[in-house]
Amino acid sequence: MPFSPLPFSPRDVEYAYGPDSELRAGVARGRLEELCLPDSVCFPGTARKVWLHTPAGHSAEAESGVMFFNDGWWYLDPTAAVRAAAVLDNLAAEGALPPMVGVFVDPGVLTVDGETVKNRNMEYDAFNSDYADFLLEEVLPLVQERFTVSADPMMRGICGGSSGGDAAMTAAWTRPHGIGRVIAFNASFAQMPGGNPYPALLATEPRRSTRVFLHAAHRDLNWNQRDDNWFAESLETAAALARAGYDFRLVVGDGGHSPNHGGVLLPDALRWLWADGDD
Repeated sequence: MPFSPLPFSPRDVEYAYGPDSELRAGVARGRLEELCLPDSVCFPGTARKVWLHTPAGHSAEAESGVMFFNDGWWYLDPTAAVRAAAVLDNLAAEGALPPMVGVFVDPGVLTVDGETVKNRNMEYDAFNSDYADFLLEEVLPLVQERFTVSADPMMRGICGGSSGGDAAMTAAWTRPHGIGRVIAFNASFAQMPGGNPYPALLATEPRRSTRVFLHAAHRDLNWNQRDDNWFAESLETAAALARAGYDFRLVVGDGGHSPNHGGVLLPDALRWLWADGDD
């Protein structure tokens, strides 16, 4: 790897995007289908949109993996921090991923007293199986109506940032036979109700086959405080994964609670997450 000097300030850092985050010359754009879910069994009264992405040339008959992305459109938006559609198209064109359907799921919204209220934190920060159940029992069947989807949990992954990182980790933890691969950028484990459950669970529960990519920012919220330290909770989760013998990767960057570094990392995070075998 080429030499790179440390930035002067670890707080105000912006990482540069690599070529995988812009659609490369000669790579055809994939296909997007938008679905509207007017209600939910797991989250009654919520409505949301879901987008299904497939790269150019994807065959609906080919057995495919699934990669769920929390905060759906925000991850898809080519002007935002992640630019996931271009990333998926580029990686598919170079053969870095198996045949895959990207499933981009917006958080639910509710109408309360005539006003629209986001249900994001209720869905993403809770430590229960509700969100995983929603993905596997309400969203995945819509994918299966359109594509041939592998039943192997290691052919299903999930990605999210901040509270979406909590949701990604919890979905795989509560439904390990449904989702086997996780990317969590700047996870907000510190704000989960009752605190971060993962260090204790990883120390006491049998090891699972789950593969985990964790990202933490050195100047995340309360990075040098005793309580509610978002940076420390990510490090402690990574340490617990290491002690428990998990197949995981931790990347620590500078900067604060920003989606920038996670967006820059997404191409290589996906490459690592879906690589065969151990490093």
